[in-house]
Amino acid sequence: MANILVVYYSAFGHVFQMAQAVAEGANREPGSDVRIVRIAEMASPANRVIGLDRERGKPSAEEVSSGQAVPAESERQLSGRFRLQDRYAKYEAVLELQNNIPIATNEDLRWADGILWGFPTYYGTMPAQVKLFLEFAGELCIDGALEGKPAGIFNSTASIHTGHEAAILTSMVPLFHFGMIFVGLPYTENPEYLTADPIGCSPYGASTLAGPDSSLQPDRRELTMASRLGERVAHVAAALALHKISQS
Repeated sequence: MANILVVYYSAFGHVFQMAQAVAEGANREPGSDVRIVRIAEMASPANRVIGLDRERGKPSAEEVSSGQAVPAESERQLSGRFRLQDRYAKYEAVLELQNNIPIATNEDLRWADGILWGFPTYYGTMPAQVKLFLEFAGELCIDGALEGKPAGIFNSTASIHTGHEAAILTSMVPLFHFGMIFVGLPYTENPEYLTADPIGCSPYGASTLAGPDSSLQPDRRELTMASRLGERVAHVAAALALHKISQS
């Protein structure tokens, strides 16, 4: 039996959906006890970059005073291809949707025999929320509590060109400092990502393309591969746990 922790941070719901697929896969390993927890949002709204979307999406004072109707595709509402006000509304709805998911703690990490980490891609790496969580887990690095535990990573990104592979690669570094054993997605078990279609996932881990405006939903193939990643980490964790028992 192995304890499998799925710990994630999700701003717009894509990683939340991937986390559920990962947990489903982990549950396929006989005897697995799977727990899903989420990394907390920044305590102060002033530290949540998404809040800027709400402010940028509001009508200007001139528009309000004049009663001017603002076109849905106006430059004020769009920054590149991001519909700012819509993104903020979705963010708030997703936070509400996750209210019943427990907040992750260091004790959850200690409990786990294998850990799957999920987060959106921010500039080719993990978000500040996840980095902060790892920094507050420093005591586990000092006492070696995560050493020898298998880990996998799943994430989301705006498009196929915006860093989902880089984010997994850069995020391996702190996990190695904790002494974790990294588990990826091998080619022969995941033929879906050997395609020219615009979908996520790679040998490094499972990923989903959310779209520049976060309007896309995870592709069935992405969820399938996320599920396989969960099962693979659970299988490795179970094998290592059995080995420890045989050596005791």
